[in-house]
Amino acid sequence: MSDLNTPSASSSASGPDAHNIQDWTDLGKEMWSYLTGRSAVIDYNFIDMTVEVPRDVGQDAPRATWKFNGTLRVTTSEGSGSEPTAP
Repeated sequence: MSDLNTPSASSSASGPDAHNIQDWTDLGKEMWSYLTGRSAVIDYNFIDMTVEVPRDVGQDAPRATWKFNGTLRVTTSEGSGSEPTAP
């Protein structure tokens, strides 16, 4: 896994600010902020997938094991009362 602060992981001028990303929580907040108001819908389909997720930044960080089987849908909307539309 690459370090979040390396140039290859940085985003364009219109995307999240990689220099403010210190951990996974920061990455989630930046991505949500970037996608909100753009009617973004992202579907991920997994079949028996196991992922080791670093609990902290760095190569030697302890890992949490996540198991996925199904669809993960990420949607964003801007303002209250905005509901995602059904597929």
